[in-house]
Amino acid sequence: MERAKLGAKGEAIAAQYYLRQGYSLYAHNFRCRMGELDLVLTRGRLLVVAEVKTRTDCQRARPREAVDLYKQKKLILACRYLLTQLPPADWTIRFDVVEVCPRPAGGYEVHCIQDAFRAGEF
Repeated sequence: MERAKLGAKGEAIAAQYYLRQGYSLYAHNFRCRMGELDLVLTRGRLLVVAEVKTRTDCQRARPREAVDLYKQKKLILACRYLLTQLPPADWTIRFDVVEVCPRPAGGYEVHCIQDAFRAGEF
């Protein structure tokens, strides 16, 4: 499967994962000059920025390893810009990394690392 299609499939699977848990999808592939946010979800005053990593083989390296310090900084900057576009609110921000990997028997496994990193660290 080509890379863009695999990524889109993983993002759709991750979005369904969050929707089943009561989150609302605010934005998908939010783009600005600072970068892109795969999924932005809300539940009450909680704003979740989810970086989705999908792989065809998760045995060699975990997808979360691709969310390095540089990528985290880009996500934080894009989130800060997004917040300027939202109505003022007392948001609690959480950055998740979601791994989507194929199961040997078919289908996909979703592993969500909640609060994978924090904006206050930068």
